[in-house]
Amino acid sequence: MSRERVFAPHRVAIVAVVAVLGAVALLGIYGPAWWQKSYHPLAYRAEIARYAAIEDVDPYLVAAVVNVESGFDPTRVSKAGAVGLMQVLPATADEVFRDAKAKPTAQRLHEPAYNVAVGTRYLHQLLSRYHGDESAALAAYNGGATNADRWVAQAKGGDVRAAVGFPVTKRYVADVLAQRDTYRRLYPDAFPEVSQK
Repeated sequence: MSRERVFAPHRVAIVAVVAVLGAVALLGIYGPAWWQKSYHPLAYRAEIARYAAIEDVDPYLVAAVVNVESGFDPTRVSKAGAVGLMQVLPATADEVFRDAKAKPTAQRLHEPAYNVAVGTRYLHQLLSRYHGDESAALAAYNGGATNADRWVAQAKGGDVRAAVGFPVTKRYVADVLAQRDTYRRLYPDAFPEVSQK
């Protein structure tokens, strides 16, 4: 019975692929700004600036949500039916605009400006609900407000991230907050109104 060599070609190929993918990921996080911007695009800047100003939400936070949710792809639709740049569910849009005379339609959620308007308003509502706590608002955005209410109660005034019960939501909150900081660093002049505050 023969033993396979440690440096067999198929093993070396697997290690090489993993090393290259790791290097690309590290460049996306720590590489030159032009390389990082390919992982952190900033499309629809005018729409994000406009609706962030209307709703008094940090535009860098909105940009991070858009990147994490859809990678700035307005055609994206999730398995759960969330639509567009900010992955808004039609039911969420109905709730956000429950007092509006003209009800939103699922089709309009594919329009980038409208999707950013709805998603940013929803984010504003969640930030208000959780008294400006971005972690709690993001946990609600991803995991639902009922769950976030429970996590906030369990946190007892501490950092809600420790109480988040869904691993996907915990990663989501951490990822959005980290990307918000990355967007601020990569695009310091993208939203001049933020630096004037």
